[in-house]
Amino acid sequence: MEPSSSHELTRLLQAWSQGDQSALEKLTPYVYKELHRVAHRYMSREVRGHTLQTTALINEAYMRLIDSGDMNWQNRAQFFGVCARLMRQILTDFARSRLSKKRGHEIQRVSLNESLGVPVQPRADLVALDDALNRLAAVDPRKSQVVELRFFGGLTAEEAAAVLKVSPNTVLRDWKLAKVWLHRELAGEQHDGS
Repeated sequence: MEPSSSHELTRLLQAWSQGDQSALEKLTPYVYKELHRVAHRYMSREVRGHTLQTTALINEAYMRLIDSGDMNWQNRAQFFGVCARLMRQILTDFARSRLSKKRGHEIQRVSLNESLGVPVQPRADLVALDDALNRLAAVDPRKSQVVELRFFGGLTAEEAAAVLKVSPNTVLRDWKLAKVWLHRELAGEQHDGS
């Protein structure tokens, strides 16, 4: 049984935070469905032959969510934000692991979707993107969160605005500026040979 409204989902998330295992049972189909939506959207942007499958990504994210039993869930928006962050961490950890196994070989490249707007190179390394996002977070944490929510989490501007408690116009402005900043950072890394 899937929660029928945002309010019901929030209520179940809060009940789960307080230790109600029956709330988790009711949430599980929704959580899994949402993770599948996010993972499928992200994995559809991957290069062919990527060894991490959508199901493995979903299962890993689900296990990390369930293991975060001490999480104090506030609302649906926070849940979406955590899902986006988990996907980013899992994918980056996977890329770093593959990179360490492939030292001296061609790095597995990850395709950025057109909406991130890195036109100079149609593909960019996920590890380089994660590093650039970390640098952006040091300069402007909200812009980094916007990229995380929109790119990794697949959230709309309105959903990201709810997570960040800002207006959708602020999210769109941050998104646009973050794309330009990341483009410069990633292009600079490629020219530097990094």
